[in-house]
Amino acid sequence: MENLFIKSLGINDLEELLKIRMEVLSNVFALEKKDMSKEDWEAIRRENEIYYREELEKNGHFAIAIYDGENFVGSGGLCLYKELPSPDNMSGKCAYLMNIYVRKEYRRRGIAAKICNKLIDKAKREGIKKIYLESSEMAVNLYKSLGFEEMNGYFKLNMLKCN
Repeated sequence: MENLFIKSLGINDLEELLKIRMEVLSNVFALEKKDMSKEDWEAIRRENEIYYREELEKNGHFAIAIYDGENFVGSGGLCLYKELPSPDNMSGKCAYLMNIYVRKEYRRRGIAAKICNKLIDKAKREGIKKIYLESSEMAVNLYKSLGFEEMNGYFKLNMLKCN
């Protein structure tokens, strides 16, 4: 039987965080990784290390991982930031829910929802009024079940594809 426990990851867990992050990226960007050099992949790892060092130090990122005994099961992160205050968010405090990931052999057991709920609770304790995320098709129903609503008129400009 599963012996699941959640662990908050901080700066003292940097190597663990980086290992998890690179596993997530390897799965999410499997096709892109095939076309990348080892040096480019290592550069991404270094940039993630810089990010974690900066953001964890100033409490701009919160990360958790779930384990089954000693086996890594899944993880997620919450990037905390401020946007311009507005009537629906007077403080401007926001979060970006990201990298909700569960290894294939553990999927369809409610673990992703458990990760999300833990991160949403953290956002509430931090006074966050808005949480944004991007979703794969596979996870749309999960996020809707947690109360997330699709945003019409939301666009993204990929600067790598711009001239």
